[in-house]
Amino acid sequence: MSGSRTLASPILWVGLLFAVLLLRMDALRPVLQWAFPGVEPVIYQRSSFLALFLSHLALVAAASLAAISVGLSLAVFVTRPVGRDFRLMVNTVATVGQTFPPAAFLAIAVPAVGFGSRPTVLALFLYGLLPIIASAIAGLEGVPCAVREAAAGLGLSSWQQLRDVELPLAAPVILSGIRVSVTIAIGTATIGSTVGALTLGTPIFNGLVADKLPFVIEGAVLVALFAIVTDLSFAGLERWLQRETKQAVSETNR
Repeated sequence: MSGSRTLASPILWVGLLFAVLLLRMDALRPVLQWAFPGVEPVIYQRSSFLALFLSHLALVAAASLAAISVGLSLAVFVTRPVGRDFRLMVNTVATVGQTFPPAAFLAIAVPAVGFGSRPTVLALFLYGLLPIIASAIAGLEGVPCAVREAAAGLGLSSWQQLRDVELPLAAPVILSGIRVSVTIAIGTATIGSTVGALTLGTPIFNGLVADKLPFVIEGAVLVALFAIVTDLSFAGLERWLQRETKQAVSETNR
């Protein structure tokens, strides 16, 4: 029964398609030559798609890890009594970072930090903060009062309550914000190719400049599949955390 569920899982087939295209995009050469006669080459060849993917993944991972660390720390700070007065300021800064156009930020950042991956990581970091901060605050404030009182009654310190009670129970909500943040970063990272970063957006922009639509399609499809696989993975983890959290709360209320 579990085997049939695995075979019916969308993430399996989407992930398989993503891996095949990533490693063997050249298998589509006859189809692309038929669809785009007169365009040569029809497969992007300046760099392997696997190398572009690994570079894209590294940029997203670096920016997302930084955004998770900073966003979660700020959320914890503003939900403690000592930091409640800073909540509005934190929300405002995060909102400004989310609404600031990434392309405009790259144009400002390049003179300061140069071309390549650094301005791209900075843009993705700022863009990813708001969903994480908002979800972390909602998750931490959504921990039932009865659970907090039970933890205090057991003699747990404030740090122990946060580590052992609040964060585990808030994890599903926090993860939903991380899921949004990472998915946004995967799509937004493509613009890093305009400032010299190697991403799956590189074939897209090269195709636009050279008027080679197959390059654009190849890059866009891989970025979309990367985002879908990542989102489905987070969705599965989120469902598992929700089941664990419900079980923990029900045991506490007994």
